Amino acid sequence: MRVWIDISAPAHVLVFRPLLGLLRGDGHDVDMTTRDYAQTLELLEHHGIEATVVGRHGGRSRLGKARSLYSRLGALKAFARGKEYDLALAHGSHELTITARRLGIPSATTHDYEFATLQHHFGDRAATRVVVPEAIPAERMARFGVQPPKLLQYPGLKEEYYLYDFEPDRSVLAGLGIDASRTLVIVRTPPDVSLYHRRSNPLFPQVLAHVGSQEGVHAVVVPRSAEQRDYVRALALPSVIVPDRAVDAQSLIALADLVVSAGGTMNREAAALGVPVYTTYGGRIGGVDEMLIRDGRLRPLTDPRALDLSRHADAHGRRTRRDPRLMLDLLLTAREPL
Repeated sequence: MRVWIDISAPAHVLVFRPLLGLLRGDGHDVDMTTRDYAQTLELLEHHGIEATVVGRHGGRSRLGKARSLYSRLGALKAFARGKEYDLALAHGSHELTITARRLGIPSATTHDYEFATLQHHFGDRAATRVVVPEAIPAERMARFGVQPPKLLQYPGLKEEYYLYDFEPDRSVLAGLGIDASRTLVIVRTPPDVSLYHRRSNPLFPQVLAHVGSQEGVHAVVVPRSAEQRDYVRALALPSVIVPDRAVDAQSLIALADLVVSAGGTMNREAAALGVPVYTTYGGRIGGVDEMLIRDGRLRPLTDPRALDLSRHADAHGRRTRRDPRLMLDLLLTAREPL
């Protein structure tokens, strides 16, 4: 087959890395497109994945997002026209599924957060198949026009599939100047530019102030943008480390004593790797996080003083590794009639 994959955010690089290997290993011809957003281009380079850059993120405003959507839709259509793709795949890239539908290309999209409402009303409705975790109640997907057989679900977390072959690289600690005798805390910043995360998150700066002033802690903050990186550095907190560019965040998480994240993917990576994790997410909790909280694998945080900053050498749980072939097989059903 000729397959087209669009990568529109950093986490999507990780999702498609093993799937890309499987597709090409099976003899399929795969083209990749992407956009200039956060650390997406850096992560593609880090993983040795070549992709054609088409457009960039529209920023915080709805107007900017609308302009970016309109511009990118036209550019993607021009990119794909005449290439005779048999299938288009995305992780939440509504631009890809809309463009694929306009060009008559079967498409499959996957995501694991059901309350990005505007995005899913566009992307899920345009897709041929939509693949989500079993933790998301099927009735929550119906409002996007997604019901079986268009809706397919998989067990567990998407992170358990793309981390199936992952082993941490301890050299990342020395590369960032982390003191191995200190408690290692990984902190992820809030998704400020996301439409589904409009609420302010006053807890995040409180967490930074708390962990960043502890002598026995090294807190590595993983920002989403250059603006966030500059903001955290300007605080000049003595125990905080801010990397200059995209880093091997999965190794940092696997080697950490705990993770505090205001987003989603890093929470679930920690849960998949058996690392204690707290969430400061300010938006509506989705089905996946509801499941993790019920199971005790994710802890909501309301007060930074509740963080256990002791060493957790024996606190890492057993990992769950899942075969990414299952995920790929579900996506490939987009070529089959409903």
